[in-house]
Amino acid sequence: MSQIETNRLPQMTTVWQQSLNWQPDAAQEQLFQRVYQEVIEGNRQQNLTRITIPKDFWEKHLWDSLSGIVGLEQDFLAQKLQVIDIGTGAGFPGIPLAIAFPHWQITLLDSTRKKINFVNDLITKLKLNNATGIVARAEELGRIPGDRQAYDLALVRAVSKASVCAEYSLPLVKVGGLAVLYRGHWNKSDTASLKSAVARLGCKIELIYPWETPISQGVRHCIYIRKHSPTSKKFPREVGVPEKQPL
Repeated sequence: MSQIETNRLPQMTTVWQQSLNWQPDAAQEQLFQRVYQEVIEGNRQQNLTRITIPKDFWEKHLWDSLSGIVGLEQDFLAQKLQVIDIGTGAGFPGIPLAIAFPHWQITLLDSTRKKINFVNDLITKLKLNNATGIVARAEELGRIPGDRQAYDLALVRAVSKASVCAEYSLPLVKVGGLAVLYRGHWNKSDTASLKSAVARLGCKIELIYPWETPISQGVRHCIYIRKHSPTSKKFPREVGVPEKQPL
């Protein structure tokens, strides 16, 4: 038996329920275990993650991916949402969310082809019919008619500065939809800066949810941004501009 096969994720049923008001069923637990095994195996071919210890992987990849749902209403979660995960890397948060919410349709976006190849291979192995990975830059996708303002929910997990993440995600969100920014530390000046940026994109900050990770007590904030009006056609700006000249 290989080392990967002997490494089992911890059973955290109570923690799931207490922290997220959700818990995986047995089939979802098995899929999470398969995600762990495949990511660790994929790490041998490319740099997917530095987080390889089972309890750390559970907390920093699986639990953290699903932590973005805590500020969302149950009625919203129950809908058949069109979701986009921007800068998915090895598939987080998109893959865990596709497992947790099989009625959602999730697009996993990354500009690195090797990572999306891994993600699509993982989707196939897990038989996830509600997920697909695509290679593109968010600045380009946000200008394509079929994707611009096409998503109910956009997720960005610490890709860049918050205002940059907002410009990547909000042009892709429908009017009335939400973007969720996964952040670590957060303060009042961050809020003021982001508030100004999202206003230019037709949006408002609806909720800032502070909390800690359940094992290591790491600081986390989820920033929920509601789209109230169509984003100006001048956004997103050309590839590379948001990063170099944040709103």
